[in-house]
Amino acid sequence: MALLMPRIEVTLSKIRDNAQFLCNFYGRKKIDLMGVSKAVLGNPLVAEAMIAGGVKFIADSRIENIQTMRKAGVLTQFVLLRTALSQAESVIQNADISLNTELETIKELSHYAVQHNKTHQIIVMVELGDLREGVLPKDLSQFIKDADTLSNIQIVGIGCNLACYGGIKPDNAKMCQLSELTHSIEKDLQINLALISGGNSANYDWYASAQDVGRINNLRLGESILLGYETAHRKTIPGLDTSAFKLVAEVIESKKKPSLPNGKSCQDAFGNSHQYLDRGIHQRVIIALGIQDVLVSGLSPLDDLEILGASSDHIILEDRSTHFPIGSEVTFGLTYGGLLAAMTSPFIKKHFIGCPDSVLPLIS
Repeated sequence: MALLMPRIEVTLSKIRDNAQFLCNFYGRKKIDLMGVSKAVLGNPLVAEAMIAGGVKFIADSRIENIQTMRKAGVLTQFVLLRTALSQAESVIQNADISLNTELETIKELSHYAVQHNKTHQIIVMVELGDLREGVLPKDLSQFIKDADTLSNIQIVGIGCNLACYGGIKPDNAKMCQLSELTHSIEKDLQINLALISGGNSANYDWYASAQDVGRINNLRLGESILLGYETAHRKTIPGLDTSAFKLVAEVIESKKKPSLPNGKSCQDAFGNSHQYLDRGIHQRVIIALGIQDVLVSGLSPLDDLEILGASSDHIILEDRSTHFPIGSEVTFGLTYGGLLAAMTSPFIKKHFIGCPDSVLPLIS
């Protein structure tokens, strides 16, 4: 039976192997990994592949994704990366650890932790310059002191997020600052912080060159495991597979056409104006995929094709080889943005390949 299109093909053994490689690589300096599942919509099979590779935690920014994985029977410690006040009860019911920066939110978590007779663990995020989430360093000691008095709340560590909103690199200076803050808090409050989460897939260069990683003992990795690259410069990490995900779409039109539109120009369907390159008469193919389905700029054709543009339902390509008649398949590699959109789209089927023995036998 022919496979449905469009579809994203997920090779689980490659994800497992990437996770194993990275766990061994970072484990040389005693850094454990959280496998971040948000780019795959908390898919249980992908989470299990990460766990089979050795990650100690599964982390996600959506509590709904954690609920999906729990319901599927994934057994691990779940970490919520983005905590909202309105979801406090669900956080207590589904997440073992959450990242937090607001005392009011932790108070609400405490309320429901008491109600459900659970102890909830907290990692306090520190603002180190990227200007996304984080408590300012000057306020950190008092913040942790206040949070630590709340019932059924256990402060287990601190962390930082870099190379995300502000694009600030997690270099040795930033990691040393996080280590120094750890020492300072422990001395000031007479507590032990067991989990120091230094960042994400952008931390590769820092780690590879660091003689001493200080107190950093955890990283939160999604892109490196899933796509095989670090995210400070989008370079492939030696030893990792970059082909765990492929997007496949169907050609629904293949014709020779002019390369320049004909008539008076106006805005396109999304309010954009365009300039076109005159390529003469050429072979153009249209695939059954569009902006509603995927981040078009996040696609890289693996065949002799060039993306010319897209509408909500169609992507137009130049077929340089004239090898793609209607009904044929076109295959793309994906950036992180492309993967995130494709896995989230209900119109793109998910096809899983090469389940490791330790992965749950579920297909979605």
